Amino acid sequence: MKTTWHILVSMVIISSFFNEEKKLDSPMPEICENAIDDDMDGLIDLNDPDCACALYEPKSLIPNPSFEDLECCPTDRSQLNCATGWIQASQATTDLVHTCDWLGWAGLEPTLPFPDGNGAAGFRNGRFSGPDAQYHWKEYMGACLLSPLKARNVYRFQFYIGYTYENNSPTTQLVFFGATKCDSLPFGIGNPNHGCPTNGDGKGWVALDSVEIGGVESWELKEVTLRPRENINAIAIGPSCQEFVWDYPNYYFLDKLVLAEEIEFEYRIGASGSPCLDNVVLSVPPIFSTDYQWYKNGIALVGETSNELKVTTGEGDYVVRIDGDGSCQVTPPFILRTPEEYSFPYVTICEGESYFLGEEELTIPGTYSRTITAANGCDSIVLLDLKVLGVRPDTIQGKIFNGESYKVGNSSFDRPGEYTVNLQSSLGCDSIIVLQLDYFEVFAPNAFSPNGDGINDYFTIQGGNELDRIIDLKVFDRWGNLVYQGQNLNPGGNEGWNGRIRGQKAPSGIYIYIAMLGISDGTEKKISGELILIN
Repeated sequence: MKTTWHILVSMVIISSFFNEEKKLDSPMPEICENAIDDDMDGLIDLNDPDCACALYEPKSLIPNPSFEDLECCPTDRSQLNCATGWIQASQATTDLVHTCDWLGWAGLEPTLPFPDGNGAAGFRNGRFSGPDAQYHWKEYMGACLLSPLKARNVYRFQFYIGYTYENNSPTTQLVFFGATKCDSLPFGIGNPNHGCPTNGDGKGWVALDSVEIGGVESWELKEVTLRPRENINAIAIGPSCQEFVWDYPNYYFLDKLVLAEEIEFEYRIGASGSPCLDNVVLSVPPIFSTDYQWYKNGIALVGETSNELKVTTGEGDYVVRIDGDGSCQVTPPFILRTPEEYSFPYVTICEGESYFLGEEELTIPGTYSRTITAANGCDSIVLLDLKVLGVRPDTIQGKIFNGESYKVGNSSFDRPGEYTVNLQSSLGCDSIIVLQLDYFEVFAPNAFSPNGDGINDYFTIQGGNELDRIIDLKVFDRWGNLVYQGQNLNPGGNEGWNGRIRGQKAPSGIYIYIAMLGISDGTEKKISGELILIN
């Protein structure tokens, strides 16, 4: 019996030992701001899906801006009250349309899908039922703001307006009304023909701004700028006070109403200083009473938790994570790179003359590569092709890119052709030069359409035999953000930008490219320009 007891105790001890060993071997959860791979999956901080944060968007002061939080599912008209935080502002009632059940009036259906989520609000500007038409019937939706609009501050109101059929969403004005008190909602109780909020019932409504609307079976992004003269706590949104006599019933929809301070819509990382002088300071506007954390290439810069960052870690992609209200957001990346400047002068002088490259005096023909430091501390690389001519006639065969010029003495030539140039040096040295000038056979398309049809699916540089390789190809959006970089590419073919950013289709529009090209004679040339992405 004693032996059996000892065996049982030993088994418990051994089991506990292995359980403790198992606990020690189990990885910790990923901590997102310590620059350590805590869960040992090879991914650190923001590069780990466990630390995923949404891209920064302004936080709307309007509750439930996309009508997604529901108290109930609408089953018929006049049920805006089903949307959490929204108030039927007028006796003439607005509608909530939602994919959970009711999708609106027959003959006045919304265009699907909705811009954001599964619901929207709908309203009329006048009611039509034959001879009993009510032109005063104006429907408004209202809300008590999450925090007030402060007097004299600048706000942006961005929203989607939806249109139904051709005759049912004519051009009119949408107006944003404000009141100092939330108990100003609702107004005109018991009177469906009260009209707009400012039709005096003593509740202190004022028109903040308006915008023209009107369209056919579509959604349109609109915005207005608001600068209230007094603190505003309640809003009402709907048609203007003007009365119209329409030939058809009219109807409109609203979705994703984002109301925030103007600066939040431009909330990006700014920079001062020069990367060549190691004095770059990155910053975001200090408009949040929340926590900040800076990251380089997705990895936390430990201890950098203010709205400013003095960069000591060199080139990279920098973002700020902003924490608050139990959620996190990250700014669009700021791509910090040391600028690279190149120049490719072609210079011809007479025998006995000199050419100064910086402070260096040159008299012997050849190709010279020099690095010159500019006032901002950045290096400029100069590749000089210097020719020295005697008194006898000489022939020069030169090539340039479109937009460049070839210089012979005091003359410059920027088009292909054969030119005769008489040179006379300051020492009286005369030369006759025959310049045979042509373009490099290099072509950069100004548009491409990556639609998978095998034609123009990639943006790249093309050329003849003299184009040896594409050393570096960069594409930037119109805000200066790097969206693509490729190196050591073969000219033409299916190497280059496929029109995607991080695997997603890039928006159609204008982009900028910069390419460093390797020429078959051993020189390197830089070209740049605009291209149009057509999806």
